[in-house]
Amino acid sequence: MGEVILSALSGLLTIENLIFANLGIFIGIIFGAIPGMNGNLAITILLPFTFHMGTIPALLMLTAIFFGANFGGSISAILINTPGTNAAAATLIDGYPMCEKGQPQRALDMALVASTVGGLISALCLLFFAPQISKVAMKFGPPEYFALALFGLSVIASVSGKSLVKGLISGGIGILLATVGIDSISGLTRFTFDNIRLFNGIKMLAVLLGVYAIAQMIGRINQTEAKVVTAIEKAREGDRLTLADVRKTLPTMLKSGAIGAFIGAIPGTGGAIAAFIAYNEAKRCAKQGEEFGKGEIKGIAAPESANNGATAATLIPLLTMGIPGDVVAATLLGAFTMHGLVVGPKLFANSGPVVYAVLIGCVISQFIMFLQGKYLLKIFVKITHIPQQLLTAILVVICCAGAFAIGKSEMDVIIMLGSGIIAYLLQKVDLPPVPIVLGMVLGPVAESNLRNSLVMSGGSWLIFLQRPICVAFILLTFVLIYLLKRSDDKQRKETDKFMKNAPEE
Repeated sequence: MGEVILSALSGLLTIENLIFANLGIFIGIIFGAIPGMNGNLAITILLPFTFHMGTIPALLMLTAIFFGANFGGSISAILINTPGTNAAAATLIDGYPMCEKGQPQRALDMALVASTVGGLISALCLLFFAPQISKVAMKFGPPEYFALALFGLSVIASVSGKSLVKGLISGGIGILLATVGIDSISGLTRFTFDNIRLFNGIKMLAVLLGVYAIAQMIGRINQTEAKVVTAIEKAREGDRLTLADVRKTLPTMLKSGAIGAFIGAIPGTGGAIAAFIAYNEAKRCAKQGEEFGKGEIKGIAAPESANNGATAATLIPLLTMGIPGDVVAATLLGAFTMHGLVVGPKLFANSGPVVYAVLIGCVISQFIMFLQGKYLLKIFVKITHIPQQLLTAILVVICCAGAFAIGKSEMDVIIMLGSGIIAYLLQKVDLPPVPIVLGMVLGPVAESNLRNSLVMSGGSWLIFLQRPICVAFILLTFVLIYLLKRSDDKQRKETDKFMKNAPEE
């Protein structure tokens, strides 16, 4: 193990890696600070451009984007009462009132410190716990992998919006898209319509660009730039975070970061749920004189520590079992695969130095985020003033270039544009697009391992009831669907309640 760590450090501590980690944090904060944008969009757009990069710098930059975006979402939440990302929705409850009181810088500094603390907790959990979980997962065979993929598909329940049935329909569309091309087991072509360009299947990255980027761009084409008014230049004297503020909020940050790491490691949850749970817990433990909802500093510390505490933790099920914990992890799954890393139980055994370099890099990225936030925060604030029309046009061009770079084929651009139009239309009828991606990611895993399992058993489905791990995962699938649906309904009610009580801009 010591040799692996030393090899990882030697591969990590280079000027190139540090530059790309800094670049990733910078890009992530920018995308997170712009309402309607998010880290997943930034990762998806830049993913094709990492094809020719080294594995470590590419993965460091992409994961750093994820961390930076989660903090960036708090900038617009605090300054303009509009969360840049879903995970920052709870931050505006006390962040914007504090800004209205003439303390925007204090609120932003608190968000930065809390984001760093939560991110460190999450990154350390990933570094120390992920390898241990992978040792247990080494015992998995095709039946266990199928049950695990089935368990992962239950994530659809948490991203289905108001209707689980519509979420399942979207997930089914994703699974069908994944079957296009030459069957890896039988060698037969499926759903290619005799088009030779479809023999290699539909590229997941092209669909990602369409679903997450193009669909959003279409939705914003007819929208005018919102007027942005901030109080950053009207700050009162003493608008700075003090050491007393940090001491006061440190227990809240530590507890909220732990809550975020725990929730983030559960597939299908994520930073938004963690932020609201941590906020409610902080409010429950409020002392006399602490007025949550009216500019309480702990009301910023709790959600920001929690939503950043969920970031790196979402990679735990991805790296150890091959199941993306949320949508961003699903996108990063494509990045790992693209660079020749097969996520799952054997990842640490087969690619130990590279993986440990990325995990240690996740810890270093938190310090980079703190330094960038400390010295560049006023620059990041200016991002909220960029004309939306200009930004939309630039991103569409980048997406087209990125889609073409996948396989040097215009077919990938057509698929991207078609996926974007379809995803936009699906949103109009309340069919969520996110399950499409999850279906494309986990569908092939479930199919191939199901067929291999049936070959092992001579066609008997009883093999899944004869293996304890399979039975456990199948039962957990049904339990998780029920719990996620119940939790989602509860969180939606809490969100509506908070939004009604939040001060208007």
